[in-house]
Amino acid sequence: MATIPLAVLDLVPISSGSTAAQALRNSIDLARQAERFGYARYWFAEHHLNPGVAGTSPAVLLALTASATSTIRIGSGAVQMGHRTALSTVEEFGLIDALHPGRLDLGLGRSGGRPAETAREPALVSGATVVDGRAPNGLPIPPKFSFAHLLASPRFALQKTLLQLPGARSQDYTEQVGDILDLLRGTYRSPEGEEAHVVPGEGAQVQLWILGSSGGESANVAGANGLRFAANYHVSPGSVLEAAEGYRAAFRPSAELDRPYVSVSADVVVAGTEAAARELAAGYGPWVRSIRTAEGAIPFPAPAEARAIPWSEADRELVADRVDTQFVGTAGQVADRLEQLREATGADELVVTTITHDHKDRVRSYRLLAEEWHRR
Repeated sequence: MATIPLAVLDLVPISSGSTAAQALRNSIDLARQAERFGYARYWFAEHHLNPGVAGTSPAVLLALTASATSTIRIGSGAVQMGHRTALSTVEEFGLIDALHPGRLDLGLGRSGGRPAETAREPALVSGATVVDGRAPNGLPIPPKFSFAHLLASPRFALQKTLLQLPGARSQDYTEQVGDILDLLRGTYRSPEGEEAHVVPGEGAQVQLWILGSSGGESANVAGANGLRFAANYHVSPGSVLEAAEGYRAAFRPSAELDRPYVSVSADVVVAGTEAAARELAAGYGPWVRSIRTAEGAIPFPAPAEARAIPWSEADRELVADRVDTQFVGTAGQVADRLEQLREATGADELVVTTITHDHKDRVRSYRLLAEEWHRR
């Protein structure tokens, strides 16, 4: 399985009783370790107003991580373009690329201040047959989760207010991706014919990725531009098949790619025994619940703390799709599940995201998985 690259997605989680500063130090250390373990990429997510997540600025984190590593590719998974401009994004990544050329992945996402009413419905794709909640090879495909209540929550409105300038509107995402491509290539022209040349940024050796959770606009814009696409099984497992298929259906060859290229993410916890892994993963359900209730991600609880949190059947239903599709167990068990995910989605790469309360357990999880993966 070593021919299928494994990558890391880091949210910079804050553990209960710890601090954001310690979480940042842990992430820098984990990036160094992931490079040593043989992971192909190390990506940072972008999240805001979450008490338990310190990954607010991928570009800043990447600048710090680039100086602490030397060979692993590093990138954003993803920059939230709903509150940003194409120019500011190209400038930031251009600055990092100027000192660390050829190592950056610029992953773009649609979220972050984007008004819910402008979001486009997913394209209709046939999808692989799902019977009794499973793909043909047995991979769990739960019912799709609706994010409507999160988009309508006061917290989402507050985030949008704080991220965007008063009166600002998010740019059409398809146009925005086109502007980024033009700025990187040095071919940007305004409607009036004015040229824009970004220094540093134009000609940067940046690999562009589009992240998406459905077969909608993100999958379409990735395919139409011949870009790499990252589908989110760990965020939206119910729509991962339609996301991958929608991208492939929209794909047109480009100077960058002559065929579709897909990575797929998964939540993973590995330990020496299945029982030990499940103990380490005990805080995952309450952590996901805090996100799904629009409370914002809580500091990740220790196993004993997680067991003391009141839990109802409604809570279980709210997080069932995420908990039931988290890969937890020994390195061999988790590697088998990852292979099942790869087979069902046709992924060219797999992205692993792991959260445990103690940093040493998180590092060990990644080490055990990498050792098993490279043995196969």
